[in-house]
Amino acid sequence: MKANELKDLSTSEMIEKEKEYKDELFNLRFQLATGQLENTARLKEVRKSIARIKTALRQAELKK
Repeated sequence: MKANELKDLSTSEMIEKEKEYKDELFNLRFQLATGQLENTARLKEVRKSIARIKTALRQAELKK
């Protein structure tokens, strides 16, 4: 998810997206541990998306 896409989302939508990404990250780590993960680059993408969401949420919090 791009940073400019996050600007269009509300706070509740960002929190929901973060939860979805965390669930996906859990599943990817589980697949990695069991040797079933094919696209290891997806781990990095998901972690970066979570970080972007957290940054956007913090910036919105500081604006208030």
